[in-house]
Amino acid sequence: MRFQKERSAGFLANQMARLFAKGLQRRIGPLGLAPAQFMTLLALWDEDGLTQSELVRRLDVEQATMANTLTRMERDGLIERRSNPSDGRSQSIHLTEKSKHLCDPATDAARAQNATALADFTDQEKEMFLALMRRAIAAMHDD
Repeated sequence: MRFQKERSAGFLANQMARLFAKGLQRRIGPLGLAPAQFMTLLALWDEDGLTQSELVRRLDVEQATMANTLTRMERDGLIERRSNPSDGRSQSIHLTEKSKHLCDPATDAARAQNATALADFTDQEKEMFLALMRRAIAAMHDD
């Protein structure tokens, strides 16, 4: 039997993620942000002062990817690293005034991209779709 990509959860999720990232980049690019920076900022807007290891776990990315993202963010004035008072071997990552001021416009841009992606769904379909996505993600975390 031939592989049917339109019936493949992996293929569809990948295509949706790529299209979503492309639309998000178009919306947050004028703010000087890339999608990976935005995801990192989302975590820091929730809890400022996380360590690099905590960000890796929360965002489920590779250590090297996070290190590169944080280096770019520090260069761009979005974060600053400070010695972690509870563990001298690590550093905590803190928001700068610049990144704090980006919270509202960046999250508004993400909401607009979400609205575009879900525009043809009823409210009930949106809730069901998001619930099913969360279940699929949880199932893969348990794998």
